[in-house]
Amino acid sequence: MFEYPEDLKYTNSHEYIRLENNVATVGITAFAIDQLGDIVFLDLPEVGTKVKKGQTFGTIESVKAVEDIYSPVTGTVVETNTTLVDAPENVTIDPYGASWLLKVDIEDQSELDDTLSANSYREQVEGK
Repeated sequence: MFEYPEDLKYTNSHEYIRLENNVATVGITAFAIDQLGDIVFLDLPEVGTKVKKGQTFGTIESVKAVEDIYSPVTGTVVETNTTLVDAPENVTIDPYGASWLLKVDIEDQSELDDTLSANSYREQVEGK
């Protein structure tokens, strides 16, 4: 059905994490995007904002609903994908590549210990 890259970590709230050294690139999964439908608005924090694991850092709005986006880690936002804020409909084009949401300098990598593997996430969302 959907692609779930093996090199990523996943959350129950449908965010993914790509870890590079101490920086987590955070986005939302293809499954979540499919559930939302046409994206019309995206609200993301500014660079320098502190985010905390499990807390909302932004919202994504579709023609169907407005959903909170949760931070999978605690840390400081070092980059925001401003291209998507200006054209939120593009979040559907390449969810695991160009359509990342933000990059966070992580305070404690052990927070990622409870994330899901690609297989575990796939089983959870596809019910297999």
